[in-house]
Amino acid sequence: MSRKVIDSSQLAHMFIQGGANLTKHAKIVDALNVFPVPDGDTGTNMNLTITSGVKEVRQAPVQKVSAVAQAFSKGLLMGARGNSGVILSQLFRGFAKGVEGKSSIDGKELATAFELGVTTAYKAVMKPVEGTILTVAKDSARAAGKFAKKSDDALAMMEVVLTEAKASLKRTPDLLPVLKEVGVVDSGGQGLVYIYEGFLAVLKGETIVSQDVETPSMEDLVKLEHHSAQSMLATEDIEFGYCTEVMVKFDEEKLKVSPFTENDFRKELDQLGDSLLVVSDEDLLKVHIHAESPGEILNRAQRYGNLINIKIENMREQHTHLLDETKAVYGEDIPAETPKEKSEYGVVTVSMGEGIEELFKGLGASVVIPGGQTMNPSTEDIVTAIHKTNAHKVLVLPNNGNIIMAAEQAAQVADAEVIVVPTKTVPQGLAALLAFNPLTSLENNSSTMKDAMSFVKTGQVTYAVRDTNMDGIEIKKDDYMGIAEKTIISSGPELVEVTKKLLENMLDENSEILTIIWGEETTEETVADITSYVEENFDEIEVEVHEGKQPLYSFIFSVE
Repeated sequence: MSRKVIDSSQLAHMFIQGGANLTKHAKIVDALNVFPVPDGDTGTNMNLTITSGVKEVRQAPVQKVSAVAQAFSKGLLMGARGNSGVILSQLFRGFAKGVEGKSSIDGKELATAFELGVTTAYKAVMKPVEGTILTVAKDSARAAGKFAKKSDDALAMMEVVLTEAKASLKRTPDLLPVLKEVGVVDSGGQGLVYIYEGFLAVLKGETIVSQDVETPSMEDLVKLEHHSAQSMLATEDIEFGYCTEVMVKFDEEKLKVSPFTENDFRKELDQLGDSLLVVSDEDLLKVHIHAESPGEILNRAQRYGNLINIKIENMREQHTHLLDETKAVYGEDIPAETPKEKSEYGVVTVSMGEGIEELFKGLGASVVIPGGQTMNPSTEDIVTAIHKTNAHKVLVLPNNGNIIMAAEQAAQVADAEVIVVPTKTVPQGLAALLAFNPLTSLENNSSTMKDAMSFVKTGQVTYAVRDTNMDGIEIKKDDYMGIAEKTIISSGPELVEVTKKLLENMLDENSEILTIIWGEETTEETVADITSYVEENFDEIEVEVHEGKQPLYSFIFSVE
């Protein structure tokens, strides 16, 4: 059996079935996460990311392989969650570059696309780690490149890619000692293998049965935000009445006359409306804006190429219907809200728990995105939050190492000057926000906030999701674990005992302030016990206690 060429319809089906196979096995991928904390990590993040890409593919024109790949790439970019999701989006961003302008591709061209995807992903990661999804992608692409010297059959090529991906996945514990210690393969690499299995099934004429998972697109989120906001407005208060979306296929001749620069075009459109999003690459431009003169948006976009997707909706008409529905439920007394001018500074932060959210807002955070360990916000979620600050300059505090890459992608496409302060924990985020100064520059704030977070030590107490042995400590499923930064210090069935051992490790003669943030399942009696323990044994340390109401973590500690 052979299939020499892949056309646009087949590629679209490959992306859809690759996503379906990952969805089918997402829980298995989650279970491979090395650290035994309650975590909706790799499988969930990759699944939500690829689902966003598949949604774009379903809506895209399918005349060319290049258009399908670009749509998939765009969806992955905006839907990317966590480091694994961002890496996946970069793999297929490079893949899309590799099939630019092509109506169909053979096996050799497929190999080239995979190789370019690997190059793009490695460039996007500051410190690539071998034994991860990057290695599996690299090894399989390298095998494809070798096979391309003797065959251009697409089906045979995909078989080579999958075979080597599986072999590389088995080798990941040899490259990453922590995988061997725990006895698992890399979770991101496993996710990629499931995607490639879906690709091959399509080329073989097979179907992987799975339910589709719907993820809200950027447009859905914007509409949701405005749906809730517009019920508080009068129709005449809507300054920009038309939700305008357009996609442009770049034209080389037009670009010679009107060279395109994404930042300049974003600034140009910013004067014509709000809720602006401009995303582009070498082939396509996508614009979303609420404008008063949609025709002017189309005219300006058309300077760069051919309009291939246009959608314009009258938001005043939609609002009137929404207002009528709202009045039918709540009566006539609907308060109005006046649109605000843009502020100079905004701060976006991520947190879980009402109490922690209140702490961040009390320190001046403009927008707090619900999320953290078990649900990493997507690039699109963060872009929406940045726009919601209604500020010219925005600082983003991810407060989780697995959210930083998505935040950095959001910073690149958002309609504002954005800097990501790479906070990895809630205490780091709180310390950074305390150092924020609205009277200095964005760059100075970033530097000062990074310095502030570096002086904070973080401790956390959570429970184990499986039996394992790590850092020389035997861990039983459902036991408590005391974690200092990334190191497991203590584990056992008694919360107070585990917590005290953690604090013994974290506190020393240089410690001055201990901040205790207690979770939703922790009792006041337990908090009092821990507080008394610290006051009796570390009498020089000042103790601050806050009810964070966070799930999953009984305690979060900050030591300064």
